[in-house]
This record gives sequence, structure tokens and C-alpha cells, in this order.
Amino acid sequence: MRSSFGRSRPARADADGRPSLASDPGEGLEPTPVAGGRPRPRRAVRLAAALGAVAITATACDVPNFGFPDGVTNHTPRILNLWQGSSIAALAVGVFVWALIFYAIIAFRKRSDELPRQVRYNLPVEVLYTVIPFVIVAGLFYYTARDEIEINKLSDDPDVTVNVVGFRWNWQFRYADTGQAGGNVVEVTGQPGKPAVLVLPEGRSVRFVLTSPDVVHSFWVPEFLFKRDVIPGRVNEFEVVPTKTGTFIGRCAELCGVDHDRMDFYVQVVPAEEFDRFIADRESASVSASAATGATAELASTGGGTTTGSGQ
Repeated sequence: MRSSFGRSRPARADADGRPSLASDPGEGLEPTPVAGGRPRPRRAVRLAAALGAVAITATACDVPNFGFPDGVTNHTPRILNLWQGSSIAALAVGVFVWALIFYAIIAFRKRSDELPRQVRYNLPVEVLYTVIPFVIVAGLFYYTARDEIEINKLSDDPDVTVNVVGFRWNWQFRYADTGQAGGNVVEVTGQPGKPAVLVLPEGRSVRFVLTSPDVVHSFWVPEFLFKRDVIPGRVNEFEVVPTKTGTFIGRCAELCGVDHDRMDFYVQVVPAEEFDRFIADRESASVSASAATGATAELASTGGGTTTGSGQ
């Protein structure tokens, strides 16, 4: 009898010199596999099936979005490719790991009390376990950093500049520069129960300048495939070119207080000519309101139109 890990095991041969097939007569009569024998064909079949599944997933003609929207900006192809590549890499790693798990379950299931060949302190295997994850992480880091640099680039002269103010608990959009000669600031502010609507031109570059007077918010339009934090005391900027018309919902993606869930807004992407008319109409309305306010103030200062009495 031999001892292994504190328990006794039968010797490989009995008194007659014949190999012992099992420690108990009732157990299976499969012979103990001989180390160093030829590999079973089933191993190659399992490995080929796993690699085939990975290849089919990675080379599909129509790659799914894996939960992402289709996107409506000039950055959509870059962001979507990064997300799809990361998802495919994760699926490939997952399929490979699951294949190894099931292979170990089937190929190394218990057939006798013989201890299988051990691979601990196997330097090549341990190096492989370290190198492969490092290569995967380095690849994901490279592509992420490359695309992040391109997405964060700002042009010298954007067509439209919008100052975004996130406050508890709504949004204000100020068109600081629209490329038109009017010069009057157009402003849209959301109210409780009435989300603000941000109108943007299709095919023109739009720079967003993000600020907050109170707590941290986050400007997020799911169809932009992008979000950026709105932080008190700090100015964050990013730039996009809307490429598709339509109305898209925007949200605050940072828990900012009791009414955080009500901080919705809408982004309406319209043709460039319609955007110009929208800005012109808003500027005209702003000029009329300013003139009316000035006339009222002048009339009050000269005493004209005042009445005496209780006013009841």
C-alpha cells in the first residue's frame, strides 16, 4: 500500500504481479491510463470545435452591436468598432476558457485512484498563463488609447458652440456661437415637467462646453455613444458632427440628488437650413423681448402710465 495526501492507496500490482484494476471489486474495470501514451483523437476534435466557434464569431459578415445603438455622429464608426472588437475578444476568451474547463472535466474525470500527472511548478505553463493575459490587456489598452485621442480632438473653429449647464435638476443650453451674424445669445432652459430641447444642425461640427454650479452631473446622449461628466469648478469640452436627423433623448448619467431621474432632455438634429431658421427666429424673439423690456423700464422711469390708489 502507498500513501498519497494522507490516505492509503493500493499498489499498482498485487501479489501475483498482475496490475490491480481497481481498489474495490465493484468499481469499473478500466485500466489505468499510461502516462506518455498517444493523445486521443477526441482532444483534437474538441479543440477544433472550440476554435471553429471562435472563428465563426470573429469573422461574421454582419457584426452585431452587442447592445449599442447605431449612433448618429461622426465618431460612431470608431466607437462602435472599439466596442465590437472588445466584445468579440471577450467572447473568444470566454469560449476558450469554457472549452478548457469542459475538456478538463471530460478528459481528466476520475477513472481510478491513480493520481493524474501534475503540472505544478511547470515553468513554461506558468509563463504562458502570465504572457497571454498581458498581451490581451496591452492590445485592449492600445486600441482604447488610440481611439480616445481621436475622439477628444477639438477643431480650431467649430461651426456651433453650445454652453451646457447642468444644475439641480435640469439643463440649460446657450448657443454661444452659431456662425451667424446676429450675435444675440439664444438660450434654452428646461423646467420641471418640461425638458429642454437642444436643436443641432446636421453635418456641422458642434462643440459642447460643459459646466455645473452645484454638483457633479453627466451629459449623456445614448445615440452619441458618448458621455462626459459635468463637474463644478471645471470646464469639460468635446466635439461631434451629427450625421443623422431625428429626435434623441438625453439623460444625466451621474447620481446627483433626489430628482436625478427627472434630468432628461432632448436632442433634435435637423437639416442645416432649418437650424439657421430656428436660430434666426429665436434671435428675433430675443430682440423683441429686449425692446419691450427697455420700453417698459423707460416708461416707468419717466412716470408715464402710473396710477395712484391702492391698486385693488
